[in-house]
Amino acid sequence: MIELRPFDGLGAANHGWLDAHHHFSFADYHDPQRHNWGALRVWNDDTIAPGTGFPPHPHRDMEIITYVREGAITHKDSLGNEGRTEAGDVQVMSAGTGIRHSEYNLEDVTTRIFQIWIVPTSKGGTPTWGARPFPKGERAGHFVTLASGYANDDDALPIRTDARVVAATLKAGETAEYALGADRKGYLVPAAGAVRIEDVRINARDGVAIRDLDVIRVTAIEDSEIVLVDAA
Repeated sequence: MIELRPFDGLGAANHGWLDAHHHFSFADYHDPQRHNWGALRVWNDDTIAPGTGFPPHPHRDMEIITYVREGAITHKDSLGNEGRTEAGDVQVMSAGTGIRHSEYNLEDVTTRIFQIWIVPTSKGGTPTWGARPFPKGERAGHFVTLASGYANDDDALPIRTDARVVAATLKAGETAEYALGADRKGYLVPAAGAVRIEDVRINARDGVAIRDLDVIRVTAIEDSEIVLVDAA
């Protein structure tokens, strides 16, 4: 099954400083058919104005992955962590027993992010935060694992859940494959460009929910940057 979810049909809320689009039910947007996709609970497409952001607020028992598409985001939390994550890079916060954090766009340009929440396998645990660069050249033409709940994904940021977050950059005409497995659920969003899976075209910022498919074959119609969550 491949279900296209066009960007124009997503839940949306424009707060002025934040223009948010929700692939799944979130805040004031509620759709009983889009509450989650397996363990994937949230995929927000956020545009954040310069000099603004999310003030300190708490989370617990959630794996929160931030993929920066444009600009940069600056993180601070109650554990004393602080870091700036730039376009193409990723940060992960395991909220565990509880953490407070802020996320600000301290740049003089607009920042655009994907904010992805995945339900952890079990509750509790010491909160953690981490970030790392993933140069796009290292994922040219194939998928690279950015965050993972599996010990054998040595280069990925760890998350406490049965899931992976992977990304790829493809030139027009290139194809990349990802072994999903028929018992898994995938959710793919192009950060830029347009791609095709079987006979379904997915444009930039559209979502596509995938299940009952052993291997995902993604062909770029245009030069593209894609992010995929593989979850139980």
